[in-house]
Amino acid sequence: MPDHALHQRFQDLKGVEHHKNELINELLRRIDSLSNDYQQMSLDHQRETQFNREGQLKEQQLKNEIRKLQSFMSRDPFVSVLIDGDGMIFEDELMRRGELGGKEAATKVWNAIKDHMHEKLPSIPSDCRIVTRIYANLKGLAEICYKSGIVERINTIEDFYRGFTGSKILFDFVDVGHGKDRADEKITELFKLHLNDYHCHHIYFGCSHDNGYARLLEQYTEPTHTTRITLVEGIPFERELKFLQSQFSCVKFDDLFRPNKINIYNPIQHPTSQPAPSQSARTSSDTSGVPLLQAQNIYQSPYQPMIGDTSASTAPNNTPMMNPKASSWASTATAAAQLVSPPATPTPAVSQSISSKDIPRNRYGQRVDPPVVYDKEVVNRVRNLKLCNVHFLRKDCQYDPCTHDHCYKITKNELTSLRSIARN
Repeated sequence: MPDHALHQRFQDLKGVEHHKNELINELLRRIDSLSNDYQQMSLDHQRETQFNREGQLKEQQLKNEIRKLQSFMSRDPFVSVLIDGDGMIFEDELMRRGELGGKEAATKVWNAIKDHMHEKLPSIPSDCRIVTRIYANLKGLAEICYKSGIVERINTIEDFYRGFTGSKILFDFVDVGHGKDRADEKITELFKLHLNDYHCHHIYFGCSHDNGYARLLEQYTEPTHTTRITLVEGIPFERELKFLQSQFSCVKFDDLFRPNKINIYNPIQHPTSQPAPSQSARTSSDTSGVPLLQAQNIYQSPYQPMIGDTSASTAPNNTPMMNPKASSWASTATAAAQLVSPPATPTPAVSQSISSKDIPRNRYGQRVDPPVVYDKEVVNRVRNLKLCNVHFLRKDCQYDPCTHDHCYKITKNELTSLRSIARN
């Protein structure tokens, strides 16, 4: 073989070795890179594993805390019943019975709230308790009820609310005493407190007589609040409350609260023993030919004591006695000669400075009031002042003490606004 052929073969072998070495070096570099990537990924995986483990532990701790909080928040659920007792007054028959009537009234309130929750609010827990608060001026309320003839003794109202408070553990009557807006302020603050209390699932708000509560309710017209409030109606809702009535649930409990305001100028006459009427009184009749006794509503209910019946007047605690003679009109006519007409209803004193000739009347003799021009803003401000209409407009307020303000120095414009409020 020639020498140049050997040299050529040597050069070819050197090129093959060079390519082999380059391949080996490249493979080594790739292995180093992959090893570094693997180590980095391994560290990342360990870190993620640790983080996930810590996150799971934290999540479990938070879930346990939520269960504890939910268990705590579900304890002692209650509904709040807030009543302004100066205007939401119980039925006369309940109040006349004193302490026993108070206990019966508390039972009726409890049953009425329970029935309403069962029918209208099924989401409220069945073990939900009922917390009832009535705020009023006890002395003023008792005197008004006595003057209007609802009760025969002032102490009867105190006995009534004592029975109401004592019948249920969470039922309370709070005497706020004499003063302007004392009951309103206490009820307003308790309303706000219970509305933001998670344990309080619902509020029954008895305020239909007072437009002042419209300012409070206007702040809570969002659905999150309105679904938790029910307005309780006693007397018909006042004008400003009627505008809000459609935004809240409303309920009226029959045979529980008076549907109208107390009228002290037409007091109820309680039956008492009277001497026999004269012959002329027994035979007198009105222009329609109806006997006077019948026209004056002396028809005796079977459960009312007869006027002049000594057995009824001597019964213990003035308990009404059964009157078998009053079960029909025939027996009433037979007993009419033995009954006495009730005393004339006293009429309130009218200022002598106003003559009947100064009052405009139509052709039917009906009074015609002239139109009153007033400022709505002034009317709203005067309404919140809780002024006594009778004192400022007639100067003959007979409440003692009166629950409304007599000392305010009223202006002529405010007096006009007060007159408009009294008309409405």
